Amino acid sequence: MKKLFCILSILILFGCGSTSQAQNYKTHKVKPGETIEAIARQYQLTPFDIYALNPDAKKELKTNAVLIIPNKKINQSAPHAAIEKELTGFKTHKVKRRETLYSLSKEYGVEQDEIKKHNTFLYANNLRKGDEIKIPVYKKVFTVSQPEETAKTYTVLPKEGKWRIAYKFGITVAELEALNPGMSPVLQEGEVINVPNIGNTEEKPVDNQYSYYEVLPKEGFYRLKVKLGLEQSQLETLNPELIESGLKVGMILKVPFNATIEDENIKLESTDLTNSISSYKQKHIAIMLPFKLNRVNVDSVADAKAQIKKDPFLNTSLDFYSGVVVALDSLKKIGVNLKVDVYDTKNMVSEVSTILNENNFDEVHAVIGPLMSGTFEKVSSQLQSRNIPLISPNLKDLKLSDHVFQTMPSEDLLKDKIVNYVKKDSSISQIIIIADQSRVKVSNDLKTHFPTASQIYSRKDKEQKDAFYIYDTDIISKLKPGKNMVFLETSNPGFVSNVTSKLNSLISKDRKIILATTEMGSAFEDDEVSNYHLSNLQLTFPTIAKTYNEDDNNSFANNYVKRFGVTPNKIAVRGFDLTMDVVLRLVNYDTLYESVNQAPLTEYVENKFAYKKKLLGGYFNNTVYLVKYEDLKIVEIKQ
Repeated sequence: MKKLFCILSILILFGCGSTSQAQNYKTHKVKPGETIEAIARQYQLTPFDIYALNPDAKKELKTNAVLIIPNKKINQSAPHAAIEKELTGFKTHKVKRRETLYSLSKEYGVEQDEIKKHNTFLYANNLRKGDEIKIPVYKKVFTVSQPEETAKTYTVLPKEGKWRIAYKFGITVAELEALNPGMSPVLQEGEVINVPNIGNTEEKPVDNQYSYYEVLPKEGFYRLKVKLGLEQSQLETLNPELIESGLKVGMILKVPFNATIEDENIKLESTDLTNSISSYKQKHIAIMLPFKLNRVNVDSVADAKAQIKKDPFLNTSLDFYSGVVVALDSLKKIGVNLKVDVYDTKNMVSEVSTILNENNFDEVHAVIGPLMSGTFEKVSSQLQSRNIPLISPNLKDLKLSDHVFQTMPSEDLLKDKIVNYVKKDSSISQIIIIADQSRVKVSNDLKTHFPTASQIYSRKDKEQKDAFYIYDTDIISKLKPGKNMVFLETSNPGFVSNVTSKLNSLISKDRKIILATTEMGSAFEDDEVSNYHLSNLQLTFPTIAKTYNEDDNNSFANNYVKRFGVTPNKIAVRGFDLTMDVVLRLVNYDTLYESVNQAPLTEYVENKFAYKKKLLGGYFNNTVYLVKYEDLKIVEIKQ
């Protein structure tokens, strides 16, 4: 009777279990090309609901594999029941004729590997008649265990958006939203959300040297090559998971920096490194400039002054170095321990070779300069093997070896800055592009970004050359009520004067005109051009360096005037800003390379620095200012 009661109890237990399974779970046979994400969408689940019951699917999803699919969301807190085997002893078996491991495993209900495990000679030898082997004997144990949570909570950090968190945890934005029903469009700092339960070491860090791209529907490697200019192998190098998983809609890819890809870096506030110095150990920098002092007559003040005015290298070097000197004074006041070597390259490759051969650079933490491309490339090639950071103050389009920092943003970045700004302005009713013949390419490029824009070119003279003017009738018909954005692309001051005068006269109560340019050259600053017109038109343009306001009682400007008796020019300001940035990065972080991630954006008097790393190569400054004329002053546009 007791045995009957036990049997009935077991039947009831397994009967209930079978009923429960029939009600709560179903199976799915994987079809060729199917992904976990697609299967999850089919059953209105998240991938983590499926992974909870099919952990092997995380490693590999095989065609024809059978998955257990829950009919509803899994209660992760519910315990899981299972039957496990417990080894209780062994039974000796003498092998008979024609018996095999397979037949013995079926006879005794054990796996072939389990027999081999306890009879290790079978790993190297076949089973033979007369062998005495041990057969493991198990008893079945019913266990109840708490499954591992497939999700955990996560507190949103400052400046983190959905894509950043999705990338960190290796999921798509859609999957992140599925884990958090009712998630708001914009995450707030301190908000607690659900994320996949992976270890800290499995989280992927977001590297501010790169941009991040979300894969769109129907995008394959060919489309990404056209859009991003990257081969499949390059994408796989940056995103190794692609090799196994392939492209998936919504996945976040790390890509080399691309100004056309929206990036959260532009929303970052600058980091003030003066308040967080972590090391007061001595740092050693070298500065290389083409003073060409060997040609200066130091015995004659008049001759020296004439030489300074005549020699552009000496003039630029002295202006830049004057800013460096004020920076060194400022750094000393805040306790920075610094050794500085200054070298005169004389703008000669041979002199650079002599400097590098006769001086020990092994303990130098960073080198600023030279200013000219030939001497810079020479220094770069000789310092590359020692991995010493080399900072270019003024050169663009450099050959960026791994240790080179190009601090001057590219022309493309300047153009992209103003183009993206205009694209985001939904209040614009009309875009007009005015250009002379030397800027046809720029005009056509702008037309590709703004297909509905009108194009106007300078009138021509009898010889069909640019006359650098337009008539009122050329533009009046193009203007619309509301806000009109007019791009002016030229390097001719007379054309700037002609166009700005006409545009200024066409502003009316119901017609607003904003002037913009992708390249703010000297033509816009010429005496022939009215600053009143530029201010009235709110001339908007991208720039490498903003103009500091003397009315703000700027401490650098005050110190500069006290030391040199004159107001600093842009070259002097850049010397100050660049030196402050390089040294403060060195005293806050172990290396200049580490600072790129830890201090993604720094800003000083007129310049700011936010470095990105090329896929194969060095670092370049990817940040510029957007400014406009307002009340006869140039002010920064805060975005």
